[in-house]
Amino acid sequence: MIDRVTEYAKKTIDENKMGELHILACKRHLEDLKRQGTKDFPYIWDPEKSERILQYAETLTIGEGFEKKQVKLVGGQIFDFGCPFGWLKLNGKRRFRRSYKSMARQNGKSFENGIKGTYIAGFSGYNYGKLFTVATKKRQARIAWEEMKKFIEADEDLQELFEIKDYKSLIISNDTKSTIEALSKEGGLDEGFRAIFASIDEYHQHPDAKTYKAIYNGTRALEETLISIITTRGDKLNSACFEMDRYCINILKGIATAEDFFVDIYALNEKDDIFNPQNLIKANPYLAATEQGLENLITDMNTARDMGGSELRDFMTKSLNLWVQNTEDKFISPQKWKKCESELELKDLEGKKCYVGLDLSSGGDLTTLAIEVPLEDEEFFIYTHSFMPRARMEEHVTTDIAPYDLWETENLITVTGGQSTYKNDYKFIIKYLKDIIEEYDLELQGIGYDPHNADGFLGDLEEFGVPLLEIKQSARFLHDGTEDMQLSIESKKIKYNKKEELLSYSVSNAKIVKNSFGEKKIDKEKNAKNKRIDPVDAMIDAHITQMKLKEEETVDYNKEMEDYLQTMCWNRR
Repeated sequence: MIDRVTEYAKKTIDENKMGELHILACKRHLEDLKRQGTKDFPYIWDPEKSERILQYAETLTIGEGFEKKQVKLVGGQIFDFGCPFGWLKLNGKRRFRRSYKSMARQNGKSFENGIKGTYIAGFSGYNYGKLFTVATKKRQARIAWEEMKKFIEADEDLQELFEIKDYKSLIISNDTKSTIEALSKEGGLDEGFRAIFASIDEYHQHPDAKTYKAIYNGTRALEETLISIITTRGDKLNSACFEMDRYCINILKGIATAEDFFVDIYALNEKDDIFNPQNLIKANPYLAATEQGLENLITDMNTARDMGGSELRDFMTKSLNLWVQNTEDKFISPQKWKKCESELELKDLEGKKCYVGLDLSSGGDLTTLAIEVPLEDEEFFIYTHSFMPRARMEEHVTTDIAPYDLWETENLITVTGGQSTYKNDYKFIIKYLKDIIEEYDLELQGIGYDPHNADGFLGDLEEFGVPLLEIKQSARFLHDGTEDMQLSIESKKIKYNKKEELLSYSVSNAKIVKNSFGEKKIDKEKNAKNKRIDPVDAMIDAHITQMKLKEEETVDYNKEMEDYLQTMCWNRR
């Protein structure tokens, strides 16, 4: 029996020329074959079903170009078509309900979804099904839809099976009465779509996960569906696509389990030489397999190497499928920050000295307290906790690209008050701090606070009986602490618990701004008022408090006074 998917997976693993993540996708398929049909894995591999869509694809005609030509699947296309359609549940329905495929530009992602869409609409046996091509803009949503249109118009047999209504961005299957429609967020995409197939194009351009959720949530009652997310990576690490990509990598690595989710990612490995032409195939399995395509990629690679800057970043994202962020003015790169994560918790540091930083909101937004605990070898552990009024959180879940509701369940944020509460309860925050200091028997050494909105707060802070430091929000005052925190992170002297997603989220939002003297502090991106940096502010406040009070401890005031008096006496002589 022909099984081109399994043959390809074995060959790819043996040759070891592709990227690590694509090889993991192949290994996942082979490992699943070993456990198919078991109690813990109730799925079976049907190579006939896999071959059926492959054969269908290779009957299609490509109409674009100087002359028509037959579709010929190559390499990873065989795997990515056959695998999602060959794996079945024990009841015969398809196993995979979701698919995430990431690869460099111009490698046929929309082309592939065009084939899947016409196949499901016309030949899956499902009657009156709804199929969609989806994007943020109608023009982008029509790309995969137009691929389907071109296949139909280039094939006389398909012309009899489908009716195209271009002005409506609608295709109708005459046999099944299923429809294929291009939808966009700007065109009123909303809840309630029961899609048996949806192509979600260039997911890295989506501002949030709402479009994906609107489509996916509408499929729960369907026995069989395929939500196909296709994208090239981008430069926004604070995005729904980055979170999805990270989740999918965990699936491939076996860290996360999602048996209904097919994942394949074509990209260079972390330590690959980005200027080695042999690595281009890893992100460009189709384009780099052709002589002309490889030649064009090498030309672009040489240009990016020579020009650097934005040209290089563009090449790395679009042609190498790497996540790249402009870090020239970032507080710290996400990669360096991630290297500081640990398993440490406050409960592991009972009885130790600590310093607190408080970043106060203007009453109705995020307020954060940070606790810095000095460790050995000039290392520091950072703990943060945030607070937000209930009514404000419900607003920010909608306006921010941040899952505050999820973070509430994970105890990273405390939401105070009821549905109509818009102002933080500072008394509650003070009590939280007192409780946590007492619970872990921490020796509080000092508190640094943002003076903004702190007038009614100082009396409560004074009850702790420790030095209070007003953290002035000027670059001159903040410079030393901000820079020392950057250097400490870069040298991995800072540790934080890896579950602190809200802190990591705020780190990704923080950028460095400088005054005319070159002194620095952190701020958020322009036009990014909904991207919170409060936990980073509080972290730096705590660090500055520790630095300032440490300086005072090292000053011998008796000796200073003695030197002063001796100087005065000498001058009088």
